[in-house]
Amino acid sequence: MSPRQPPVRPAGLRRATEFLVPFHGSIAGILLVALSLAAVNAGEPLALKHVFDGLGTGAGPRRLVVGVLALIALGLAREALAAASNWLTWRTRIGIQFSLTEATIGRLHRLPLSFHRAEGVGALMTRLDRSIQGLVGALSDIAFNALPAAAYLVLSVAVMLRLEWRLAILVLAFAPLPALIARLAAPMQTRRERGLLERWVHIYSRFNEVLAGIVTVKSFAMEDAEKKRFLDEVNSANEVVIRGVGVDSGVGAAQNLIQIGARVASLALGGALVLRGQMTAGTLVAFLGYVGGLFGPVLGLAGVYKTLRTARVSAEEVYAILDAQDSLGDAPDAREVIGLRGDIRWDGIRFAYPGGPTLLDGIDLHVREGERVAIVGPSGSGKSTLVALVQRFYDPTEGVVRVDGIDVRKLKQIALRRQIGVVFQDSLLFNESVLANIAYGRPNATRGDIEAAARAANAHDFIQRLPDGYDTVVGERGNRLSVGERQRISIARTLLKSPAILILDEPTSALDAESEALVQEALARVSRRRTTLVIAHRLSTVVDADRIVVLKAGRIVEQGRHRDLVARGGYYASLVEKQTRGLLPLAA
Repeated sequence: MSPRQPPVRPAGLRRATEFLVPFHGSIAGILLVALSLAAVNAGEPLALKHVFDGLGTGAGPRRLVVGVLALIALGLAREALAAASNWLTWRTRIGIQFSLTEATIGRLHRLPLSFHRAEGVGALMTRLDRSIQGLVGALSDIAFNALPAAAYLVLSVAVMLRLEWRLAILVLAFAPLPALIARLAAPMQTRRERGLLERWVHIYSRFNEVLAGIVTVKSFAMEDAEKKRFLDEVNSANEVVIRGVGVDSGVGAAQNLIQIGARVASLALGGALVLRGQMTAGTLVAFLGYVGGLFGPVLGLAGVYKTLRTARVSAEEVYAILDAQDSLGDAPDAREVIGLRGDIRWDGIRFAYPGGPTLLDGIDLHVREGERVAIVGPSGSGKSTLVALVQRFYDPTEGVVRVDGIDVRKLKQIALRRQIGVVFQDSLLFNESVLANIAYGRPNATRGDIEAAARAANAHDFIQRLPDGYDTVVGERGNRLSVGERQRISIARTLLKSPAILILDEPTSALDAESEALVQEALARVSRRRTTLVIAHRLSTVVDADRIVVLKAGRIVEQGRHRDLVARGGYYASLVEKQTRGLLPLAA
């Protein structure tokens, strides 16, 4: 399944306002403060009018004092309200961002493996981060800036019409022009935003791959080449940004010229009216104050169209995650189950990825409780897919997988996976302490339990020799430890989880002989009295299995004990012969 879902339907941006609903009380408070701030800003030009109209009269000094005091009071009120609005706005904005992040991150954790494997980690993280930031910024701009701007616009227009309707009509004739310019520029700006998002996603997806594979990069002496590639792509994206800034600057300049034109026109007409005695100088001063304050909200509202278009791009990306199909979600009647015995059955299993070849073709297999079964075969034969169906990372195309006689689709996935332990070929350790890594699947385990698991995994002795013992931080992916040490910590982690079913996915294939012996001894201890599925290419590691199942091209071609299969002289015997090259007796 591809994670790239169809674009959000036109209502997608309206849907995004659902993240504002839990904060309706805070938003109402912000709007109330903003309205008060708009009223204060609208009162300042009237205070100026009061002062200037009184300068030529006998009450001039008194009016001057009153006007100055009024301006001081209005200024103090404006700053107090602005500070309160800023604090409330950021507090609410951070809350909205957390809510949005919680929804998307929660969704990402629940989506199936096919979603995550269809797009790189770097690409997904870049897309997620930039989309959330863009959407939160847009919602905040609309809720906390556009609406207060509209309130000030209404108040100032009402006062302007009352002061001098002819001047008001003249200024209002200029008002739609900035919005028209913004409307013309918006489609290009939207295409630029979408294109930039895709560029940055590609750039950081590759960068993530390079850092993850830094050993390969250094081995091929490609450091300078990768640096040049990265910087060339960043420069290319920055050039798009710079061109966009040039266009946006031109748009802004055109809008500012309209504002200047409106001020000059109102000054000319207003001056003529003052000279004719049809309007006071104080009214003209107040009017010019409103013109200066009017175009800020007008330009802000004109930018809302661009904000909406940009927000739509971000909303499409966010809802591509939130609306992604979870074909593996728990059924409404899914059962919580504890204490599984570990009896596993695959009945009539066929499996293929969408649009891909068939990987499993008619698998019928029964693994009994406590049985140790090895699954072998060439690469691409379906070994890992077969056990992935038990963990319900995928659902079969046809057939049923049952654990203890229950269809795994009728079990809650978390409950099922809590009772399955996995040791991988390349076990992932987190950049935390040894203690935290062993306790990963059971965070509330006591230190005594953790150390007991480490002893059982042949890990306690080498852990004690680490600089800080169990408190030693192992580095990213455990890179401060050897492969064998990482495997033994992984085994301890699995043992502490105490699973009913154990999956060993080639856990010793990358180990030297000494490390392999220690790990094999630990694995034998871990798998005792547990249903164990062993995936292996190195056939020498599975000779003691209760049963060996041989897969080829998605089908079971043989199964039985090692000695019996070798004696049969079939496909398994040929695999043993190819691996040993006659160095070991086939019947060993």
